[in-house]
Amino acid sequence: MSRVAKQPIDVPKGVEVTVNGQSVSAKGPKGKETVEVHDSVQAVLDGAVLGVSTVKVDQKTIAMAGTMRSLLNNLILGVSTGFEKKLELRGVGYRAQAQGSNLNLTLGFSHPVVHKIPDGIKVETPSQTEVIVSGTNKQVVGQVAADIRGYRPPEPYKGKGVRYVGEYVAMKEAKKK
Repeated sequence: MSRVAKQPIDVPKGVEVTVNGQSVSAKGPKGKETVEVHDSVQAVLDGAVLGVSTVKVDQKTIAMAGTMRSLLNNLILGVSTGFEKKLELRGVGYRAQAQGSNLNLTLGFSHPVVHKIPDGIKVETPSQTEVIVSGTNKQVVGQVAADIRGYRPPEPYKGKGVRYVGEYVAMKEAKKK
């Protein structure tokens, strides 16, 4: 097996893991999530340790075992601590406001941008220029953050736009006569 797949996953206290055939579900303080394991890989629960094993040995199965181990680890982390992405808005008049299941964005367009938030994702706006996307599913949190950033990615001349907190944007020099 791959180096990643060999590592066991410790299940923290307060998290309940259930293996039912190819379906692994976890319930914790942040919520409940389920992952379907690939047919060539089996999930093995031994007390408070979760692991993966392969059905056969070939290159694709070994790679899939590492992938499934990472997905199961993200499942455990999601229901115990959760995931979050922070975005910041830079630009004159750029604002964000969370209202119910919508995020209202003012990004310099002639119209306001309204982004619908999917179920299981929580969006907070501590200030007008900060957006925090959080949830239990790492893939969905990252996709929602990328969709919000996609409305107005940071441009390289003035640096205006929506960016991840700590993201480096290479600035270009303006043309000279």
